[in-house]
Amino acid sequence: MTVKGTAIALAVLFCATVVQGFPMFKGGRCLCIGPGVKAVKVPDIEKASIIYPSNNCDKVEVIITLKANKGQRCLNPRSKQANLIIKKVQRMNFLKYQNV
Repeated sequence: MTVKGTAIALAVLFCATVVQGFPMFKGGRCLCIGPGVKAVKVPDIEKASIIYPSNNCDKVEVIITLKANKGQRCLNPRSKQANLIIKKVQRMNFLKYQNV
């Protein structure tokens, strides 16, 4: 193999390793697209999930599962209702781990 061929092979390998390290999406793969709704009717809420920032998504996500198979909604994490839900879930988790 010539010097030119070796240089090309090394350049291809280098480019392949650099490209593999680039993130596909700038903000990661967040479940919520857009800011989300400000509020959901409380009687319609079946379950609330909070997803904290991670390698996949760099923002807090509050996902509400609705009763009667009406799907899921993303709450705006800066809304008043979302802040109340986050505090309540944190309090419940704290109490859960205190009793262990």
